[in-house]
This record gives sequence, structure tokens and C-alpha cells, in this order.
Amino acid sequence: MQPFKTTRKVTFSDTDMAGIVHFSNYYRWMEEAEHEFFRSLGLRIMERQADGSYWGWPRVSSSCNYQVPARYEDVIEARVAIERVGFKSLSLLVEFWNGDTRIAHGRMKTACCICRIDEKLESIEIPANYRQRFEEAMQADPPSQPEA
Repeated sequence: MQPFKTTRKVTFSDTDMAGIVHFSNYYRWMEEAEHEFFRSLGLRIMERQADGSYWGWPRVSSSCNYQVPARYEDVIEARVAIERVGFKSLSLLVEFWNGDTRIAHGRMKTACCICRIDEKLESIEIPANYRQRFEEAMQADPPSQPEA
């Protein structure tokens, strides 16, 4: 699969006292890239259903490894690839690049859930139209594995 790509410029508020991007921002950026990836496939991260409930994708796990600092006004490219489409879950690989240098990489696993007001989340089978789009996105090449 060719990864989905999106860019963002590092803002001053993204940085810490050392002038580098604070580690927590990579998790926010992974989520933003995930949402853009869904939109690129014509999908939504939250989709209202006829009964007033929502399909959603809460996190099951996430991790991020940092290699090179990013700084104020760097232009960062996030590359998103599907690692696995399960029965009820989706696993994504996300790499962050500054030019030709990979600065960080991470993983997110999400569960497809139905969200009803005042009730617990309930994991559900990935809807057929979502599964089809994910599988089509994976067709080109298998995702690369980030180096440790």
C-alpha cells in the first residue's frame, strides 16, 4: 500500500522549553492523520446512525517512538498505512518525516464500536462499506514495518 500522506507545520505551541516538539503532540498528530485518512477514503471517524447512535473508533492501544527532534516551523509529513484489518479492529502504522528524515513512528489500534447515549461502548463488526475501503487501500503493497 502506498501510505496516505498529509503535512502540517510545527507551531510554537507544539514545542517545549527546549524548542522541540513535545512528545504528546505526536499522539494528537497521529489522530489527526487518521481522521484525514478516513476522509480520503470517503469515510467518517464518527458516523451517526438512524437510531441516534454513532459508529466510532476508540483507541485500544497506541505507541510512538521518537528518533529525531522536530522544531518550530518544520514541515512534518505524516504517512499512514493500514497494518491490519481485523473483524472488529483496525491497526494503523504512522510515520513522521521531516524532509528525508524519519523523525518518529507509531502504531494505533482502534475498535469499531457503537456509541449510544448513557450506555457502554459496544464493539461491533467493521461495517462492510468500511471494510471494503480499507481492503482496497491495502491492495497496492503491504505496509512497511517501522524499524525499532
